[in-house]
Amino acid sequence: MNYFFGFSYWKHPLIEPFFDKQSVFINPFFKREYLKKALQKGMNNKSSIYIWGKKEFPEVEQYAHDHAIALFRVEDGFIRSVGLGSDLTQPYSLVVDSRGIYFDPTAESDLEHILQNHLFSKAEIGRARDIRHYLIEKKISKYNLYSNVELALPKDKKIIIVPGQVEDDASILYGANGMSNLKLLQQTRINRPDAYIVYKPHPDVLVGNRVGAVIESDALSYCDRIVTEVGIDSVLACADEVHTMTSLVGFEAMMRGIKVVTYGVPFYAGWGLSEDSHRCERRSRILNIDELVAGAYLLYPRYIHPETKMQCEIEEVVNVFERERSVYRNSITQKVRNWMSRKSQQIYRIIRD
Repeated sequence: MNYFFGFSYWKHPLIEPFFDKQSVFINPFFKREYLKKALQKGMNNKSSIYIWGKKEFPEVEQYAHDHAIALFRVEDGFIRSVGLGSDLTQPYSLVVDSRGIYFDPTAESDLEHILQNHLFSKAEIGRARDIRHYLIEKKISKYNLYSNVELALPKDKKIIIVPGQVEDDASILYGANGMSNLKLLQQTRINRPDAYIVYKPHPDVLVGNRVGAVIESDALSYCDRIVTEVGIDSVLACADEVHTMTSLVGFEAMMRGIKVVTYGVPFYAGWGLSEDSHRCERRSRILNIDELVAGAYLLYPRYIHPETKMQCEIEEVVNVFERERSVYRNSITQKVRNWMSRKSQQIYRIIRD
């Protein structure tokens, strides 16, 4: 059986379709009881252990090590859903990593191992190229929350896009030394003093679900414009460069042939396709964009079909995205659900703090 640790209650039914074996979720009230509860529920050396993200369960991890139990870390994939994960929506992709996790460059992940060592076949490169073109044509991103609009930006200046991130996200803590959105804006202005800088806050932060908001006046001290509630293609269509800590927007810009400057160590840095402020010595291979896409979109994640919830390939997911996106944006029920979810999370944070 599969034993899951660190998965919120709302995730349980959404996660199960990605796994073939019976799922046992361990959610005791006290963290010190995780191992005890798992053993009571039958965990043994024939089990597999799955931990959400970088959450730490020292006793469970030590038990896995001592008894040679397979341990995996799980996170959302790079084409997650139509709505936000923080709105408790169904993910259509997950990554399940046996070595580490893609956003933590301090240790090798399965994705990094693939990118460093896998011999990509012609078929994989062809699929990756087709997927890349399809994602660009259909304007499909990780969350697909907002509609795309044409932005009026200066034609006589270099346009720099700075995507905001969730500041307490593990990808920032591990991949960018806890850098803040404001610090990213400051550094971008230092590096590109004459450019027209557009700041796009992270959608999870924008709707109030996560931390990372920058006071508008502070942001405008270093950027020229702030854009909100538009699809990522709206800004990438205007971009000469993207400057980012570890945001997936950097990868999406790469796929469009846009120059990317990284200030952290995202999974797509270090392969000869970006200008990087920090190096990961383990990454010594030079890749082309379709090899990177093949690793990140084809070989690393697991996918389920948005309608049947059966495991499938990425092509089946993206082929129904347009319909899913239309239903999501026009559903009154979905809008009410999102509003209630966001309010409840805000109340929880007030009580917690």
